[in-house]
Amino acid sequence: MRTSYLSSLVFALLASASVAVNAAPASAVTTPAVAAAQTSAEQDAKVNINTANAETLQKGLSGIGAAKAGAIVAYREENGAFTSVDELIEVKGIGKALLDKNRDRLALE
Repeated sequence: MRTSYLSSLVFALLASASVAVNAAPASAVTTPAVAAAQTSAEQDAKVNINTANAETLQKGLSGIGAAKAGAIVAYREENGAFTSVDELIEVKGIGKALLDKNRDRLALE
């Protein structure tokens, strides 16, 4: 009798815990989808390499971190505006593969 009662009690406890765990993150599930859509929209927008600041370059281009974004801005300040997208290869840390990866996201003024 005690074993049956204890088994029923443990089953009820586990069942209610399972329901609570599965029901709780319903609102959290939609949040990453919205964030992913916003991130995708931000990456689809073109980045003007002649006017964008380091933060915009970092957020809008794939494979560009703070150091490379800063290098792009520094190169632009020292050498003037970019005349073509291919000129980015002259920036230290930017290679052909990285340029090709971001070519569709880049724009000139």
